Amino acid sequence: MTLIRCWLSAQTLMPGKRDSMPTSSLVFTSFFFFLILSDSVGLIHGIGVGINYGQIANNLPSPSRVAVLLKSLNISRVKLYDADPNVLRAFSNSDVEFIIGLPNDNLAAMTDPTKAQAWIQQNVQPFLPQTKITCITVGNEILSGTDKQLMSNLLPAMQSVHSALVSLELDDQVGVVTAHSLAILAESFPPSSGSFRQDLGGYLQPLLNFHSQINSPFLINAYPYFAYKDNPDEVSLDYVLFRPNQGTTDPVTNLKYDNMLYAQIDAVYSAIKAMGHTDIVVRISETGWPSKGDSNEAGATRDNAGIYNGNLLQRIAENQGTPARPSLPIDIYVFALFNEDLKPGPTSERNYGLYYPDGTPVYDIGLQSQLPQIASAAFYIDSASTRNAVSIVSLLIFVTLCLIIVREGL
Repeated sequence: MTLIRCWLSAQTLMPGKRDSMPTSSLVFTSFFFFLILSDSVGLIHGIGVGINYGQIANNLPSPSRVAVLLKSLNISRVKLYDADPNVLRAFSNSDVEFIIGLPNDNLAAMTDPTKAQAWIQQNVQPFLPQTKITCITVGNEILSGTDKQLMSNLLPAMQSVHSALVSLELDDQVGVVTAHSLAILAESFPPSSGSFRQDLGGYLQPLLNFHSQINSPFLINAYPYFAYKDNPDEVSLDYVLFRPNQGTTDPVTNLKYDNMLYAQIDAVYSAIKAMGHTDIVVRISETGWPSKGDSNEAGATRDNAGIYNGNLLQRIAENQGTPARPSLPIDIYVFALFNEDLKPGPTSERNYGLYYPDGTPVYDIGLQSQLPQIASAAFYIDSASTRNAVSIVSLLIFVTLCLIIVREGL
């Protein structure tokens, strides 16, 4: 509403000008007010970012309440780590696009085309088209693990899932990917020298060929936080938090990097190119910063988490690309929607959420202004219905103003 006040103050509230405004200007002002008001309830700072919706917790709100929260934030891309039917049903007939997950322990079964098709028929087909399922992640961070059998099963499982989608005529709307840790890189700096680990070449080369064949992206879970935590005396905090800093320059390309995430993305592009592919897009399936950690987890604070995610969202809103690909906006899923109290490991693992389970923000990054309290979500009117009601009222106001203007003009 600040925009309305500023614009009206310049046009209608100047001394000696109120009575002299032409009818055409009044009509325009009224119409401008109508347009702004009719959209004001739905106006939020949505910027196309994706969010990871993990559920390793015993205190999370119901999926239907989460649907209210995400609608209020205008977040339209969600990534799951399974294919929870309760979540998929809760988002039926919404505008939210889902990446669903096929867990690591299912990979062996998915190498069987018959079982892969059965999984699709049970976990995907029943929810289409009401729920927008656009992609399936087959496994998570398989190649950075130690299970050789799991690594060997990854590509056959992806191929079986894709073949099942083709058989069911769903391949045009549902893609197939897997997500990797940055631990699959042997070199990450300078970005132009990025390369994959030699021991993973036998898995990655056919996998990249498959991505190229089906035109699917290469997903990376990238956390500059880990680099800072491991070497806080050597890694610049400003550099990893997107704050002003001297940056680094790639000596080969002479490209300057003012943050670590962009350098990591371009290092992955270089590694893919080194294996013969320039036709595969890199997307960030996870990135984030913990708001709390153990005593040996340097940098895990609410302030740093708010700065990292706030600055990241700002860059996404600006459609920034990396130095090596400035015309290709970064595509990112932030980790994560909620703190998850049952996640194992250090304290940081349970504190990556943007929100507490009760729906209150962990820190201020500019999203909470449109956030309904989840605990009271049942009392909130559906935002679409609210927008419709406001639009009707706004239209009546606009028509009334026009009638007054016309009558006075006569």
